[in-house]
Amino acid sequence: MFGLMQDRPLLIASLIEHAATFHPETEIVSRLPEGAVHRTNWLGVRQRAKQVANAMAALGVQPGDRVGTLAWNSYRHLALYYGVSGSGAVLHTVNPRLFPEQIDYIVNHAEDKVLFFDITFAELVEKLAPLLKSVKTFVAMTDRAHMPAIQVPNLLCFEELLDAQSTDYTWPELDERTASSLCYTSGTTGNPKGVLYSHRSTVLHTLMELAPDTFGISSGETLLLVVPMFHANAWGTPYAAAMVGAKLVMPGPHLDGKSIYTLMRDEKVTFSQGVPTVWLMLFQYLDANPDVRPRELGVKRIGIGGAAVSRAMLERFENDFGAEVVQGWGMTETSPIGVISKLLPKHAALAGDELLKIKLKQGRGVWGVDLKIVDENGQALPWDGKAFGHLHVRGPWITSGYYKSEGGAVLDAEGFFPTGDVATIDPDGYLQLVDRAKDVIKSGGEWISSIDVENIAMGHPGVAEAAIIGVAHPKWQERPLLIVVKRPGQEVTRDGMLDYLGSRIAKWWLPDDVVFVDSLPHTATGKLLKTSLRAQFKDYRLPTA
Repeated sequence: MFGLMQDRPLLIASLIEHAATFHPETEIVSRLPEGAVHRTNWLGVRQRAKQVANAMAALGVQPGDRVGTLAWNSYRHLALYYGVSGSGAVLHTVNPRLFPEQIDYIVNHAEDKVLFFDITFAELVEKLAPLLKSVKTFVAMTDRAHMPAIQVPNLLCFEELLDAQSTDYTWPELDERTASSLCYTSGTTGNPKGVLYSHRSTVLHTLMELAPDTFGISSGETLLLVVPMFHANAWGTPYAAAMVGAKLVMPGPHLDGKSIYTLMRDEKVTFSQGVPTVWLMLFQYLDANPDVRPRELGVKRIGIGGAAVSRAMLERFENDFGAEVVQGWGMTETSPIGVISKLLPKHAALAGDELLKIKLKQGRGVWGVDLKIVDENGQALPWDGKAFGHLHVRGPWITSGYYKSEGGAVLDAEGFFPTGDVATIDPDGYLQLVDRAKDVIKSGGEWISSIDVENIAMGHPGVAEAAIIGVAHPKWQERPLLIVVKRPGQEVTRDGMLDYLGSRIAKWWLPDDVVFVDSLPHTATGKLLKTSLRAQFKDYRLPTA
């Protein structure tokens, strides 16, 4: 027997319709690449989204065609989010921080028919245009006064394209399993792979993002979206903000510490999301301007993902900003929410280091995401907080495979996706990353977690950033090498670092040496690029070797 409920498809267009109907005047604020701050509202975004949908038809874009973007966070990009997907086409957000040859590969692999781009990427597009065989039309996301003087075929002006379109458009009633958007992994090893989201997966993910035990976004929120809209659909936040009609503030390309602080202050931001590298730039601005008082901003929560949160970062947000840190773990393949760090009622009595240990874990599973950790033979390991295992996940917003079947079948016999991470899970269901499987240091038959050592090293007052890699050792197979970037004006020595770590970690985890560098390499999503560091130090001879 089936229930007697209406069977309405879960579609992305329903989100913008809800926002425009029930929260029409709520502001959408953008700092544009051209420099100005632009203001519109949810009603205005729906109007633009419908013009985008009509523009798709005018450009010959058919349902299922891919439409690429090389763009920052702005109301223009937001209109594309809804107008492209809502019309039945697939929005392909391209990460402009990738190497040009990776962008070339991605756009051609996706077979994008149209490519929208912000003017900051005009030179890049001019260079790549002859190589992008599937792209028939290029659209500069600006007005006529700021059109770039580049030699690109079939180049259109975004504002003129939209102004020529009607705001009258009826969203098609699609099958909710229709593809809605396409994101590629950062491709640290091999070519990037495409993750193809559906309308159904996106709406279900959005519902969970609003839960109090997740990010708890509501209509009373003023949300500064620092995480880029080309990173796993900005963690789903452009959809979540529309579902509840929250005020959305977008910084465009202006991600320096001063710009982020200014937007927080001027727009009275209550919640912001970003990766650790952005928050480090904010801290650098505050360090250089000691008269600035971040606690007066009124920011209540800071969402952090993309890399493990260090104790130093968590404590600074709590102590200096008076803000709760909401850490999460996920990946492009998980839409990206996998686990979120929220305390349980039982933790109310904890304090000090015991409480910090819980907060620094990546978080507990949310509804819809099943977790397991397995050994090298695929056997499930206990949730005791001690056993290290390969992390596998399953759920309605987890990928079932890569676009065009790249990489072949990826799920295990139970339908779980192997994430490539190594983790522990404690009896309360809190997941803690130990490492990426390819980054874990294997020393004398035991594993050393580079994440744990890096986070502790980051607590040293003289350390701006730190990375741990394994270096070949004749006796132990590998031993850890600590690579450190000093904070400006601070003096840190090798022996000082080892003394600091020696009282805080197991003796056999202690790095065999410390190297100081001016900067560390990062992936296009802000994560430490360990492959580059391993290549740089592959011939490094440890003093213990």
